[in-house]
Amino acid sequence: MSIKVYNTIRFEITESIGLLTISRPKKLNALNQEVLTELKDLLTFIGEGKSGAKAIIVTGEGEKAFIAGADISEMSDMTPGQARAMSILGQEVTLLFEELAIPVVAAVNGFALGGGCEMAMSADFIVATKSAIFGQPEVKLGLIPGFGGTQRLARLVGRNLAKELIYTGRNISSEEALRAGLVLSVHDDITAMMKAAKSLIGQMLKNSPVAIAAAKKVMNDGNDLSLKESLEIEAEGFANIFNSNDMKEGTKAFIEKRAPSFPGK
Repeated sequence: MSIKVYNTIRFEITESIGLLTISRPKKLNALNQEVLTELKDLLTFIGEGKSGAKAIIVTGEGEKAFIAGADISEMSDMTPGQARAMSILGQEVTLLFEELAIPVVAAVNGFALGGGCEMAMSADFIVATKSAIFGQPEVKLGLIPGFGGTQRLARLVGRNLAKELIYTGRNISSEEALRAGLVLSVHDDITAMMKAAKSLIGQMLKNSPVAIAAAKKVMNDGNDLSLKESLEIEAEGFANIFNSNDMKEGTKAFIEKRAPSFPGK
C-alpha cells in the first residue's frame, strides 16, 4: 500500500526502517494544526501495520531544530476551547507515537523545545547531537506544556528536576539531558547520530517483533500502576506470548543452537 504525500512531514522506508521527518525548516519545524493533523493521520496508518516499517526514526529537517516548539503565531489568538482542542490533538499524537508496537527513536539535533521536547519524549529513546537543546519554556510565554510535558518529563527525569525545568523554563544541553536520563546517547554530529540510531534499531530488528511489541505494551500499561498491579500485567503478557510462532521459533532455535528466523507473528 502506498504512503500518502503530506505537506509538512515526510515518511520514507529503507530496509524496514521508517524515517519520519518534520519538514517546516523555515519555521524551525514548529508544530501547528496542519503538522499535528498530518502526524496523527500517518501514525494511525503506521499503527495499523500498513506501512511495512519495523521501526521508526523521527527527526527534524535542517540543522537548527528537531522541533522548536508549537507555532506561537497560530496559538496567540486562540480561545480556551480552541486551545483545549489543540492540546488534545497534540496529546493524541504523542500517545500514537508511544503506543506504536514498533520501536521509535527520536533523533534530535538543535532545538527540541516545548512541543518538540514533548514529541521527543513520546519516543522509546532519544539520541541527540552535542548541539541539541531541550526544554519546556512555556511559562515564559504565560503558558504551560500541553502535549504531555507536565506528565512525561517527571516520569523520565524525576519530580524535582521536572518541576525546576518547567517552572523556570530553563533549557538544558544534550549532555545535561544525558545525565538526567532524558537522552540515551549523545553524538558529535547529525551523521554520527543517525548512524547510532540505525545501529540501535539494527540490534532490535534481530529480535522477535512480537516480543518487542509485547514488552513495550506491558511497560506502557504498567507505568502508572503499583508494582503488584504491574506485575500482574507482566504475567499476563508473558503468558500470552506463548501463543506466538515467534516464541516457538526462538526457543526451538536456542535448543538447536542456531540463529532464529522470527516470522513476526
